[in-house]
Amino acid sequence: MILRGVLPAALVTAVLSLLGGARADEPVPPLTPIGPAIRRSDGRVDPMRTVRMSAAERERLYEQAARDAEVLEMQGRQLRRLTDLLRPAVVHIDATKPLSRPRGGKTTEDEAGSGVIAAFSGITAVVTNRHVVNRAALEDVVIRLDDGRELKPRRLWSDPGTDIAVLQIEDDDLQPARLAEGDTVRIGDTVLAIGSPFGLSHSVTLGIVSAKGRRDLDLGEGNVKFQDFIQTDAAINPGNSGGPLVNLRGEVVGLNTAIASNSGGSEGIGFAIPIPMVMFVARQLVEHGTVPRAYLGVALDKRFDQQEAGRLGMVRPVGARVETVTRGAPADLAGIRANDVILEFEGRPIEDDDHLMSMVGMTPLGSTVALVIFRDGERISLTLKVASRKDFE
Repeated sequence: MILRGVLPAALVTAVLSLLGGARADEPVPPLTPIGPAIRRSDGRVDPMRTVRMSAAERERLYEQAARDAEVLEMQGRQLRRLTDLLRPAVVHIDATKPLSRPRGGKTTEDEAGSGVIAAFSGITAVVTNRHVVNRAALEDVVIRLDDGRELKPRRLWSDPGTDIAVLQIEDDDLQPARLAEGDTVRIGDTVLAIGSPFGLSHSVTLGIVSAKGRRDLDLGEGNVKFQDFIQTDAAINPGNSGGPLVNLRGEVVGLNTAIASNSGGSEGIGFAIPIPMVMFVARQLVEHGTVPRAYLGVALDKRFDQQEAGRLGMVRPVGARVETVTRGAPADLAGIRANDVILEFEGRPIEDDDHLMSMVGMTPLGSTVALVIFRDGERISLTLKVASRKDFE
């Protein structure tokens, strides 16, 4: 049965009483305006807006904004200063390369990238990524400076193991960049990426160092064996390859090399080669024509996991576990055995097998290095003299 009509007054009073409301016979208190409203010249009112700021109040607010903006403007002035410093040292590179398989009648392809001018080993050169100029003849590489000059490289060296290339250049008024000394980069540092994304030369983007020690990345041809990348969220796009990653002191801390992207453009994950690795390789290329690789003589366990670490008496898998040792190699002569775990190399903790391989690969031939290994529940220190990989291949 459906009831229609007005409820009896007694029932309304009872319901209001249960809900904590006023009795029907009690007077309703008067409502009081909470503030004046803006009344327009035509008499209408905007009920959602109270009295607007006066001209004096707006002026005071502008003065406060100007004072607070000085802090941010100081940062902006520093970024402009860094841009002025680095622009003359950053170059745009165009390279024409033969196609391995002609397509549609085309036998060549064009690739654009970036580079940074550096002075070392008695020459002035552009340091860039190998993949920017790989397979291109010297006469098919054009280096464009910020003032519009175009130069041809005199010589070109490259190292596939690190994706680094060096192009010797000669001209008046070349301005090399300042390079950071040692591994000074820390996670959270503010950095700038400078280069030619999509051919837009001398573009500058800002970000931070997101991570360090990124290794085992799949980079194009897959022959970049020695990896120790800086990760940054500074926007890096196609064309930025070979350009510098710069700290707030104007020092080059890395060479922008790759991105992780589903779209082909920047998604906030870029990778740069640390400048110590860049310059070690660059000097070796200029002074020796190649990069001689140091050699320990150990095969490492790429699947070193928690279970294997527990079997060896370790709480967690850190360092690089030795699977086999090459007879007569430096590791063998120093007494390293299978199942030893290399924990430190030259005072630096080893994270995994790729980390150790990268560090050994950046060690000058003939160097005597200090290692710490884990064996039978103990840390053991030892030294050995690295050899040339060529001697054991």
